[in-house]
Amino acid sequence: MHRVTDAPPDTRPDATAAGEPLHRRLGMTDDELAAVVAELGREPTELELAMYSVMWSEHCSYKSSRVHLKRFPTDAPWVLVGPGEGAGVVDVGDGLAVAVRIESHNHPSAVEPYQGAATGVGGIIRDVFSMGARPIALMDPLRFGPLDDPRTRYLFEGVVAGISGYGNAVGVPTVGGEVVFDGTYRDNPLVNVLCLGILPKERLVLARAEGEGNLAVLLGAATGRDGIGGASVLASAGFGEGSEAKRPSVQVGDPFEEKRLIEACLELLGRGLAVGVQDLGAAGLSCAASETAAAAGMGMDVDVARVARREPGMNPVEVMTSESQERMLAIVEPGDLDAVLELARRWEVRATVVGRVTGTKRFRVYDGWFDAIGVPGANPPPPPGDAPPEVSSDRTPLADVPAGSLGDGPVYERPLARPAGHDARLAADPAPVLRERVPPGADLGGELLALLATPTIADKSWVWRQYDHQLFLNTVVGPGGDAALLRVKGTSKAIALATDGKARFCRLDPRTGGRLVVLEAARNVACVGARPLALVNCLNFGNPEHPEVMWQFSEVVDGMSEACRALRIPVIGGNVSFYNESRGADIDPTPVVGVVGLVEDLTDAPPGAELAPGRRDRRARRDAPGARRLRVGGGRARLRRRRAPRGRPRARRRAARARRGPGGRARGDRRARRVRRRPRGRAGGDGVRRGGGLPGAARRRRVHAGRGVVLRVGVAGRGGRRPRRGGRRAGPGPGRGRAGRRGRGGGRRPPARDRGVRRRARRGARRLARRDPPRPRRALTGGAAGQRGGLRPARSSHATTSAADSAGVRPDVSTRISGCAGGS
Repeated sequence: MHRVTDAPPDTRPDATAAGEPLHRRLGMTDDELAAVVAELGREPTELELAMYSVMWSEHCSYKSSRVHLKRFPTDAPWVLVGPGEGAGVVDVGDGLAVAVRIESHNHPSAVEPYQGAATGVGGIIRDVFSMGARPIALMDPLRFGPLDDPRTRYLFEGVVAGISGYGNAVGVPTVGGEVVFDGTYRDNPLVNVLCLGILPKERLVLARAEGEGNLAVLLGAATGRDGIGGASVLASAGFGEGSEAKRPSVQVGDPFEEKRLIEACLELLGRGLAVGVQDLGAAGLSCAASETAAAAGMGMDVDVARVARREPGMNPVEVMTSESQERMLAIVEPGDLDAVLELARRWEVRATVVGRVTGTKRFRVYDGWFDAIGVPGANPPPPPGDAPPEVSSDRTPLADVPAGSLGDGPVYERPLARPAGHDARLAADPAPVLRERVPPGADLGGELLALLATPTIADKSWVWRQYDHQLFLNTVVGPGGDAALLRVKGTSKAIALATDGKARFCRLDPRTGGRLVVLEAARNVACVGARPLALVNCLNFGNPEHPEVMWQFSEVVDGMSEACRALRIPVIGGNVSFYNESRGADIDPTPVVGVVGLVEDLTDAPPGAELAPGRRDRRARRDAPGARRLRVGGGRARLRRRRAPRGRPRARRRAARARRGPGGRARGDRRARRVRRRPRGRAGGDGVRRGGGLPGAARRRRVHAGRGVVLRVGVAGRGGRRPRRGGRRAGPGPGRGRAGRRGRGGGRRPPARDRGVRRRARRGARRLARRDPPRPRRALTGGAAGQRGGLRPARSSHATTSAADSAGVRPDVSTRISGCAGGS
């Protein structure tokens, strides 16, 4: 580690100046070049200098922020993996864990909005499934300039299209996010993406290249020139005039290749065929190979001739620093290589051996060496127009550096200073201005409507309707709620997820704004019934070479740390995005946090914040003394049923038939007479009879017709008994109804199917009868009979019969419950 206590501002001239040294054109300062020379003891080669430039960039090394990030609390009993890995992982019980990561793709999205946003989604997904987790949710906190600017509208539409195009195609739902419009982001939008995945704890792997002699297998897409210099040119430098020339540095995504890569890697880890996995993000193969080796205290040799290329004429520098998307590096044992290659062929994923683990603690790069010394695998065919690489066993390495030195970049303790005029901004009181603008007694309705119509507050459904947020069918609460809520299949648990930012508060008071952003995200998670478990952050700031920006950064980190300690929420990962400036103006400090929460027992969806007409009245009726507890709603009728007895002993059936008279009812059967004389009750507004008893032989069945619920209640004949198959149709007249069984005049008493429901119904009927006299039965004709709960259709109503028959239900037994989804 190279510590610089007071790093001077970077005053290097423009990168296009003639005769500028190579290290400056690659984004390195003179002091950083001197540190590289001291590390190697010689002048670096062109490839070595290129690798150090991307690995020591602000985006990869966190050289300006690392000293401050150490103040975050990161430990908790449920934290399995903290900061420093591809994603943070927390234990959620039942042998399961959740991985979460947030990243920024601000500068690529400002240059090419569609591909910048799309590759941001692809990269964050790879960070999650590299840990062994299946990605199940995305969130997208976005910031743009005012919508009256044509370029802002172009960026906004392109970013949303890129997120939806990649996320929908790869099969990961986007379940929430934010969209904020403010002038501070006019030329520098913020595109932050969060991904959450779930995994069994035994499948958790880390990016470690352990085991001397193990092989590094490159999986996924071929390597091209897209993204070369992306980390140093785009994410680690400010924007100025002519930034359109940086468009070739933006990567190009392929969601269908990513989908195959997800399935292949998860099967690879599930079968235990990989020692470690690392995605190829910023700095490409240089970062993935060197970091996995350094993390395990090992070395690695890489042969660029083994890397499949899709463009002709690529040199080793381009191959090692390319940031082409949809690529993963897996460390496998030689004995498992054949199984890994067969798995890749089955998933139609390209797989080549590009490196091997050594015990030298050196990172060496060759060209055409592995085939000569017998490393398993073979050189892929060259692109059209290129000659096959020369193979020799005495090749000298193109790069030979300590493996840990690439990831152990300089640490800057940059100067801090309060912004000019900050104290005056804090002391300013807006109350007098507001009193002049709005005198006492003024009508504020117009002001309220104007506030609600601002793009930041207005409805954002145009955005999230482009996202498929029901993939996997886990989404309980989707976009538009306080937080997203995802059920965990196979358990009663659910995962809550929320993202929030407070840029204006942080501009006014960074420390207070840092506290508020953590508190707001935690409250949103709690609003869906979850306990906050962990936090990830994406810290978007201006130029770190400005002391005012570093003071804001330090204050925000302190404020967030205080809130996290107070709430006992550990920080398990994050990202820092500096150099968010345009034309010399820094953006407002914009920390964005994502909080993950856990619901231990999800029995129903949490109530929303909207008002439902009449809901209070229905609840009052339901909770009134003596009201029947029949709850119908949400697309289902919640009725407890007991399985009916299959039949009676033969002797009891014979005795019952002997007691029956010509009318079909058992003589002296008080219960049958009492049920027959029971008052019918009163139909409520939703078509369900309130308090009235059901007929003695009522058959209660829930029938799902489309999205609605139909409760069929028998009302035919005297006893309402439905005839057995082959019997005569139920209806009035001799030999029908209860007497219609087998065509004889005798019937039998129906079996008791739910004694508890019957008793409650009788008690309700008696209470209702004491209050209101029984209503006489009326004969309704036409379709009205089928729409009034509990009323008997007219015996001569052919219109009712034809209408019900056309609906596919029996006219004498159907009663639709209004108020359910799809009900009338």
